Amino acid sequence: MSPRNEPTFRESVDLMFNRAVALMDLAPGLEEKIRVCNATYTVRFGVRLRGQIQTFVGYRSVHSEHMEPVKGGIRYAPSVNQDEVEALAALMTYKCALVEAPFGGSKGGLCIDPRNYDEHELEQITRRFAYELAKRDLINPSQNVPAPDMGTGEREMAWMADQYARMNTTDINARACVTGKPLNAGGISGRVEATGRGVQYALREFFRDPRDMAKAGLTGSLDGKRVIVQGLGNVGYHAAKFLAEEDGCIITGIIERDGALFNPDGLDVAAVHNWMRSHGGIAGFPDAAHTAEGGAVMEEDCDILIPAALEGVINLENAARIKAPLIIEAANGPVTAGADDVLRQKGTVIIPDMYANAGGVTVSYFEWVKNLSHIRFGRMQRRQEEAQHKLIIDELERLSADSGVGWQLSPDFKQKYMRGAGELELVRSGLDDTMRIAYQSMRDVWHGRDDVEDLRTAAYLVAIGKVADSYRAKGL
Repeated sequence: MSPRNEPTFRESVDLMFNRAVALMDLAPGLEEKIRVCNATYTVRFGVRLRGQIQTFVGYRSVHSEHMEPVKGGIRYAPSVNQDEVEALAALMTYKCALVEAPFGGSKGGLCIDPRNYDEHELEQITRRFAYELAKRDLINPSQNVPAPDMGTGEREMAWMADQYARMNTTDINARACVTGKPLNAGGISGRVEATGRGVQYALREFFRDPRDMAKAGLTGSLDGKRVIVQGLGNVGYHAAKFLAEEDGCIITGIIERDGALFNPDGLDVAAVHNWMRSHGGIAGFPDAAHTAEGGAVMEEDCDILIPAALEGVINLENAARIKAPLIIEAANGPVTAGADDVLRQKGTVIIPDMYANAGGVTVSYFEWVKNLSHIRFGRMQRRQEEAQHKLIIDELERLSADSGVGWQLSPDFKQKYMRGAGELELVRSGLDDTMRIAYQSMRDVWHGRDDVEDLRTAAYLVAIGKVADSYRAKGL
């Protein structure tokens, strides 16, 4: 995606790592140990499809085993390559450290365009890929736990989990070998929305501090802020939907493969999403202006720009024309290292991918814990909470009747207060807490150190510091 005179995605990650460690006092050997990828396994396997054997190439990269298991998604895309997978594995290490998920970083990919295969063929390919990884412990509840990424979802994770279970018939924790599974296969409520929900929580935390808003030249709250979203996949759709419905944001632009929609009065995100599902794209959507030049809409006036699709969409060719004062990286690596420099000099605030899209791995952590504990969250305490709350409501109503005051609690309040927290509420609560604490750790470095000018450097400093502490605790 990025121009040829720019570093690759992997080189960008290394450049940003180097910028951060230059501000740290790490032993040279430890710095190198954290930077390099521990191992990358390349698998080439054949599957008989349509009367002939087709050979596929896949990767699983392990960046850091300072904590185990290692964690990271598996993506299906024709562009998958070793460099990209290793860069994403490194980001996973830092991401897990930043949000205090007890994992090392890993990533996987299969060089395939899933749109070229039917469901049965994809299942055959996925099961064979899972077999090749699992027999080398590159899928294992205690060593390496994949998750969905671009081009994969609940369906593929269910196939992988079942393949692992078939190979490990006595492993009681087999369901914990992957996360992002469907609910009926050991998944967790709130996992599908998790990354988009995390983007929402990240923005809420940003808008809680006047110092942060001042850096971006913004005031007030999220209510009424104009937002442009690039990519209406799982992450972009949920982020846009929640921001519009719950925080009062106006989604003025949506950019997709076949161009972009723009409406200064706001777009109905759910309607656009439904149109995409039934028409295969956003072209022809009735309530907005459509342009084939999607990239141009990223350069429109707005308050918040959310790149939520591919790497390198904001690069040296367009960075100077980006008007948004605040960018939140819902995708991995959407801003190249060169564009990052240009935007920082302009005063644009960037909430970095390492933090902004960590909602997925956070809720994956909750799912892994659920699978290991063999009980859904809320099952033990929910009704006890409701009974306690009912005692308070009954007592308040009794006091009102006995005193002759005659006031009544509103039915809406009673209903909300009486309801105990189920799994979804607990997952959202845990995710909100995680995103707040992680952001606050970055904010303290950003505002507390004169040599740190941006949130990305602050995020790397916090994350690398935590990884270094883990290695030191191991005696390295």
